[in-house]
Amino acid sequence: MCGISGIINKSNKAVDYERIKNINDLVSHRGPNGEGFFLAENIAFGHRRLSIIDLSDAGKQPMTYNERYTITFNGEIYNYIEIREQLELLGYIFTSHTDTEVILAAWDKWKEDCFTMFNGMWSFAIYDKIERTVICCRDRFGVKPFYYVNNDEYFVFGSEIKQCLPFLKANEVNLPILIDYLALNITDHSTETFFKNVLTLKGGHYLKYSLVNNEYLIKQFYCISINNDLSNIKYNEASAQFKKEFERSINWRLRSDVTVGTCLSGGLDSSFIAAVAAKKHYSVTNTSFKAITAEAIDDEVNEVNYAKIVSTTANLDLHVTKPSSDDFWSEIDNIIRLHEEPFGGPSIAMQYFVMKEAKYAGITVLLDGQGGDETLLGYPRYVAAMMKGKGLLGKIKILRSASSNYNTSIKDLFRIYFYFTSSLVRKRRIKLKYKNIKAEYLKCANWSFIDQLAAKFANINDLQKFEITVSQIPQLLKWEDKNSMYYSIETRLPFLDWQLLEFNLSLPPQHKIKEGWSKYLIRENMQGLLPEEIAWRRKKLGFNAPIRSWLQKKEEMLTYIKKSEIANAIMDVNQLKIQDTNYLWRTYNLAKWGEFFNVKI
Repeated sequence: MCGISGIINKSNKAVDYERIKNINDLVSHRGPNGEGFFLAENIAFGHRRLSIIDLSDAGKQPMTYNERYTITFNGEIYNYIEIREQLELLGYIFTSHTDTEVILAAWDKWKEDCFTMFNGMWSFAIYDKIERTVICCRDRFGVKPFYYVNNDEYFVFGSEIKQCLPFLKANEVNLPILIDYLALNITDHSTETFFKNVLTLKGGHYLKYSLVNNEYLIKQFYCISINNDLSNIKYNEASAQFKKEFERSINWRLRSDVTVGTCLSGGLDSSFIAAVAAKKHYSVTNTSFKAITAEAIDDEVNEVNYAKIVSTTANLDLHVTKPSSDDFWSEIDNIIRLHEEPFGGPSIAMQYFVMKEAKYAGITVLLDGQGGDETLLGYPRYVAAMMKGKGLLGKIKILRSASSNYNTSIKDLFRIYFYFTSSLVRKRRIKLKYKNIKAEYLKCANWSFIDQLAAKFANINDLQKFEITVSQIPQLLKWEDKNSMYYSIETRLPFLDWQLLEFNLSLPPQHKIKEGWSKYLIRENMQGLLPEEIAWRRKKLGFNAPIRSWLQKKEEMLTYIKKSEIANAIMDVNQLKIQDTNYLWRTYNLAKWGEFFNVKI
């Protein structure tokens, strides 16, 4: 995993070396092991290297293949060994052991068809010297970032927004995205960012840029596919196949020439990953697998005891971080800067401290559990989706079965059901709650998003796809990438292995929520690996932040907001109430972001 950058000068003049070096240096934290540049014609590529596979100089980038193709690549192709073997049978000869060289050879052989062969996470650009094109591609789910700016003078791309900002005339706020964040509490649901004219390439898409006419087109190479043949699969067969696919996903994500560890919240997903990975790691190295957990200073959100049980049972080398309120306030300005856009809540800071501890523990690659809830129906709202279309008796049956094992009351499950499925009610509540936002700005919100989400509850697969590609996973992936790469750590996500993900989504819901238990496939396959108090626990927390302790300075936050130029421009700050902690945080985060990036309305 690394940092990439690129500049195309539309006037057909050579790109100045200092210009590509400057934007490449902005992401030096993403690649502390080296830098490289490629300049030809009117283009320039930059690269910052974080060495993971083949630590030798053979892995340096940008890498050129057959004097024709040059790549700058961020990510990992987990099945590069298998693809390399296919290419060798076709006569290809390799000079390194890197996945980068495999990408280039695969592109040479199969062109765009190679994208669907890759199992991994990536953002890369390939320059074709003969065709005079640049192909930019992002992995299926957008695990690795790709930002770009396209104006009259330049096409510029990079791993982070800050690399694009020097090519803007001013840092203007993207008002619809900003209002979606404040009023709807959603981010990363489109290809637009908080900065006007800074865009992202959507996961599962590629961009083909012509150096001949300075035009580009974007095409989709992947969409989630449901295997209808699995709709009638027996549970025992499904469970066995799930275990096989999950273990393969783990094994591929343990491929590394540097130290690999795992995040461990104590919840089901991270505990299952830790147990399976630790067993495999010990069988190969005869050493304990490293794990990082966070201990919250508020007991109601503290899962450290569960993490310690997992650590003892799985023989983990457990490292614990316990960030205090002082730690939070001493770091929060830095966290807001590194995220480059406002984020939803302080739990993102908790993940930041986990990555910081991982760095101290000497870990370079870290497994994490993103995607487990979305693929195996871990959230209570999936129970609401199962209720959709059922009669009253059917709804009551589902509620009785699910309420105790989701640790959610029947009343709360009904509330979730009506909140998500009745878009009219939800819109009215939002408009009433956020009436301090000026009317001319509040109308900019993407109100159709609420309708789209409500419609997805008619089909549970449609809801899962929507959350994986639009409403949930994209923001989680962005936050994780920002936090981990700030500390030069590559995170790998076993549940977002596309083959495992499609298998999980194709299974009938009753295999995933069974006898009222969410994520039943994980719980059952934990047997023999972890004790029952982990496998059959009800309460779900994750790396939740101790908001009660961390956000005690609400009066100071409100005072800062009232002085904010951007906050005053879009709302009546005097109507803000410190009792609404989440909204107060979002507005405070917005005010800080506006100041740090000199954002104009």
